[in-house]
Amino acid sequence: MLGVSADQTQAGERAAIRLLQGYVWHPADADVDLEQFLPRELDLTPRTPEDENAHVLWDDVTPPFAFFENGEPTAGQAFYQFTVLKVYEERPSNDSLHEDALAASGALGPLLESTPEGVGWQLWEDLREL
Repeated sequence: MLGVSADQTQAGERAAIRLLQGYVWHPADADVDLEQFLPRELDLTPRTPEDENAHVLWDDVTPPFAFFENGEPTAGQAFYQFTVLKVYEERPSNDSLHEDALAASGALGPLLESTPEGVGWQLWEDLREL
């Protein structure tokens, strides 16, 4: 788990924080549209009325490693950089950010589990400012 100090954002400033980071992949020849399975926003419990929903982003990337842990090559897979970020009116404590990351993970878990066979993912908490 990575964290940042609260003094990176000045008091009273908005802060864009990455909550989850990772990869999603599927066989390159599979007809998988992530838009059918994953939202572009997550409604996490707001701390203030001005808090925004968390944003769910994914972008095509070259596989970040040549082989999976089981030795299978990644070259035949379509890979996506996956990020969940949230903009806060003021940067919350790391404990509060951790709670939001857990909530985001809990909301995404069932959705990722419902994707077609062959879709894989690896996500981790990453509480860095953007």
